[in-house]
Amino acid sequence: MVRGLAILVLVAGWLAVGAFGGMSQGRLSQVQTNDSAAFLPSSAESTRAAQEAEAFTEGQALPVLVVITADDADAALPAGAMATASAAIEGWPALALPGAGAGDPATVGDVLTADPVVVPSEDGEALLVPLSLDAEQADAILANDERVTGAVVEALRDALAEDLDGTSLQSWVTGPAGFVADLVTAFGGIDGVLLLVALGAVLVILVLVYRSPFLPFLVILNAVFALCAAALVVYHLADAGVLTLNGQAQGILSILVVGASVDYALLIVARYREELRLVESPGAAMRTALRASLEPISASAGTVIAGLLCLLLSDLASNRSLGPVGAIGIVAAYLASFSLLPLMLLMLGKRSRGLFWPRRPVVDTDPAHTGHGVWEKLASRVGRRDRRVWIGTTVVLLVAAAFLPTFQAQGTSQSDVFRTQVDSVDGEKVLAEHFPAGVVQPSTVFVDQGESDAVIAAAEDVDGVLSAAVYTGSSSFSGQAGGEAVVVDGRVRVDVTTEAGADTTAGVAAVERLRTAVHEVAPDALVGGAAAETLDAQDAGTRDLRVIVPVVLVVILLILMLLLRSVLAAVLLMLANVLSFAAALGVSAIVFNHVLDYPGADPAVPLYAFTFLIALGVDYSIFLMTRVREESLRVGTREGVRRGLAVTGGVITSAGVVLAMTFAALGVIPLLFLAQLAFIVAFGVLVDTLVVRNLLVPALVHDLGDRVWWPSKIARRS
Repeated sequence: MVRGLAILVLVAGWLAVGAFGGMSQGRLSQVQTNDSAAFLPSSAESTRAAQEAEAFTEGQALPVLVVITADDADAALPAGAMATASAAIEGWPALALPGAGAGDPATVGDVLTADPVVVPSEDGEALLVPLSLDAEQADAILANDERVTGAVVEALRDALAEDLDGTSLQSWVTGPAGFVADLVTAFGGIDGVLLLVALGAVLVILVLVYRSPFLPFLVILNAVFALCAAALVVYHLADAGVLTLNGQAQGILSILVVGASVDYALLIVARYREELRLVESPGAAMRTALRASLEPISASAGTVIAGLLCLLLSDLASNRSLGPVGAIGIVAAYLASFSLLPLMLLMLGKRSRGLFWPRRPVVDTDPAHTGHGVWEKLASRVGRRDRRVWIGTTVVLLVAAAFLPTFQAQGTSQSDVFRTQVDSVDGEKVLAEHFPAGVVQPSTVFVDQGESDAVIAAAEDVDGVLSAAVYTGSSSFSGQAGGEAVVVDGRVRVDVTTEAGADTTAGVAAVERLRTAVHEVAPDALVGGAAAETLDAQDAGTRDLRVIVPVVLVVILLILMLLLRSVLAAVLLMLANVLSFAAALGVSAIVFNHVLDYPGADPAVPLYAFTFLIALGVDYSIFLMTRVREESLRVGTREGVRRGLAVTGGVITSAGVVLAMTFAALGVIPLLFLAQLAFIVAFGVLVDTLVVRNLLVPALVHDLGDRVWWPSKIARRS
């Protein structure tokens, strides 16, 4: 009675999680924050400069830049172009925002801080219409669950297409608001396309593994419910401001939950099938399978969670939030695999063996009938040539790792973020051809009024700086130059125009030189602006690599020592996985630099890749070594290695391929960061699964024998 009631409560609980979690999954985009400035620590110089900037203007603004040229962007503007543009902008404030409801800003004019004006370029080949959105209103959510920024950009693009139809003019909507809108559109594939691609790839692999029409769908269903549980928790934490969720973290959460839950399910189902060959009762077989799977899966989940939580040490809120977001996902996958999955596998009672049809396991306790084919052969060959195998694989991995120093992770331009053609990137390129790029988003220096002349002189001597002048309250494009400097509490703002745009690597480099020059003459000066924010984010990312990587290594090493009850085995596994990561990054450097010709990578790419590969990669060695230890207690270490590899080879390799395919699915999102992370992690997991876990680790352990368990000893059970 009590048992039946508990099962009923569990089923009802998971159904509720599926219902409410499914709704939360669809609403995660509403609680995203994709503004890089929001991720910076409060101690960053650009953050402190932004706080000081609030006193110089009525409110923070988000620029929208409309660029208009002739159909041939290098040709002079046709006669009447200025009049056409001027007539068009008169109607922009009245444009309705798509998706606005009661209480929302209804028109573009409701969120503008000033009326639009048309500014011609000096070469006569382009027109610029700079707009400023109220930053607070721009981040608001409309009735259709879209942000105001995206709605404004959409309204402007639609209006321009209509206003310029039949003319010889073309237009682009770019600037920070345009980039944000296009970024949100790119992330829009996370909820649909990414999940479908990942689940589709997993389904194909599971059909090949199980050769059953039923089991793959149960495993997929388990993963979907786990994702609903994770989304339910993450949504409410992000909505309450406890977590800072961005599009990247949301995509990684989906992949992580699907990959982990399928991996755990593969191990449990494999052990369940193994036990069904030894006992008649499916319930008894499941109890034994869960007990046997509890330690390795718990250790695996704990390792990944511990590694992810090390990201809490990051200076960047985007990295810091990924730790608990990912950890929540792993907990959800773990709970679903040990509660929902067993329920589904046992739902047919005594007929549960039918789920494995057409390869139903039958009771056969004869060890001679429990061979493992190719994995037994591989285990025997590794055992016969153990030293040759581990030395050979180590050399191959070292050769690949030798290219690690060529991996470029110094940051990229904002225009390099997208892997497909987008309006904001195209417009930014046209803008840079016809207008001083640095005028659009000038760097700002806040300094004591008495030091302003020295700061201006120092700034103008910096390579890459065009001009510097105190802020007088007028816009860079207003044409109202001159006037008295705005002074707030004895401080003034100096606007610095750079040759390169703030969203380019050249612009960031110029600001780095600017800071050095300014601080030499005014140590208390604060240099801010978009380029300074990017510089601070890159510096924080580099610092995170130095701090978080050793912490992750120490934490996971301690977990391995506790799990394996051995110092030597834990150290060897950790070294093997570090070598595997280095090899994966080395090969990735070759592919990115010479095959795909990528412009570089964000510092967060190697940090995320390291955290995932060390935590996830060591999982497969954990799954192998816990079984090896179990077998070693009966037959000794060398025979235990052969049996452990033979028994776990198929399921762990399948789990690795599944995880690699799910991470590879991140590549469908057209963003450079996710494409790079997808390749590194997918390739690295395959190296861990196929090389480290199948060859390097078993060969090394077999060669060392019982010594691998030092300082403990294996006491064989009779």
